[in-house]
Amino acid sequence: MGLGVCRRGSPAQAGDSVTGARDTAHKARELLRQGLDPITERDKAKEAGRQTEQAIKATKARERWTLARCAREYHERAIETTKTTKHAAQWISSLENHIPADLWHKPIGEIEPPELLQALGGVTAHERARRVDAGTRVAETVQRIRQRLDAVFEDAIFHKRCTTNPAAAVRRKMRETLPKKKVGQFAALPYREAPAFMARLRQTPGTAARCLEFAVLTAARTQEALGAAWGEVDLDAATWMVPAERMKASGKDRPEAHLVHLSARALEVLQVQAGVHETIVFPSIVKKDAEQSNMAMLAVLDRLGVRERTTVHGLCRATFSTWAYETAAARPDVIEACLAHREADKVKAAYNRAQFNDERRALLTAWAAYLAQQPAQVLPFAARAA
Repeated sequence: MGLGVCRRGSPAQAGDSVTGARDTAHKARELLRQGLDPITERDKAKEAGRQTEQAIKATKARERWTLARCAREYHERAIETTKTTKHAAQWISSLENHIPADLWHKPIGEIEPPELLQALGGVTAHERARRVDAGTRVAETVQRIRQRLDAVFEDAIFHKRCTTNPAAAVRRKMRETLPKKKVGQFAALPYREAPAFMARLRQTPGTAARCLEFAVLTAARTQEALGAAWGEVDLDAATWMVPAERMKASGKDRPEAHLVHLSARALEVLQVQAGVHETIVFPSIVKKDAEQSNMAMLAVLDRLGVRERTTVHGLCRATFSTWAYETAAARPDVIEACLAHREADKVKAAYNRAQFNDERRALLTAWAAYLAQQPAQVLPFAARAA
């Protein structure tokens, strides 16, 4: 076993080296008397020292990785490269503007669920004071912030910058305290106001406006209209076949392709879009070879001053459904078929293979005529039956 370096630069150095060697030899003999290998014990001490040093370095590194630094690093790497410029800016600004400074600049590994929940509660209070409609919108804002924090914490765990995700831990507590969102109910424009709105919409330029008009005319869901492709459209037959993979599934049911009959005005909208993009009917003007974001049509509603009164889903589907039922424009089965709703009665659904093609085409033609304030060419089904 080596006992250290012998320094011979001067008599004093040599004396200190000998003294140190004697002390080391004495400690080694003591260990031997205890039945311990002095070399093994020396290596253990060195390893313990290395681990302590690494722990200190890791602690300093974690202290440098604040919530702000982790969020901005994740945003730069995962959000800016995949989202539009506008969405990416909104993503990080929502955190910078709503998370308190003391929490925002705190080491991410030291943030506890209760303090994060308190911070999100502060967002709720701020939004309630700022907004007139301090209900669903508040819940949506806070949930969106929590979801973004959840992504940041998960990424930090992956890169060993923290060990827990408080954003996930507060999820249940938020459901207990936030305003409850009414499930299945979408704000919708009264159908009597729809013709006047559509007249303004037809005068609004832009791909997003044409997409919204097309969605209203076809009673389509938002994602169905946004993802419309030229390969799904048959202009000669005046039909649009929405593939099963883009249709909404119901429970455990597998989605089915949905045939939409196109009115004359819907065909005109498609003709306006012809040549804009090779495959996408309503392409994004921001991101090449991509469909528009789901915020595009909301921006149109905002521009026309009705965003506080209706959602896109409500305008396209609830307004149409209310009009069809209240005016008895068609049989209920036909209305539900136009909306691509599944038959609730499983036995009836198994035997009912009727597609109501002629009646569905007539219903959407009547809807387009109503929106254009032209006399409808079909009578309500009750009058026809009489």
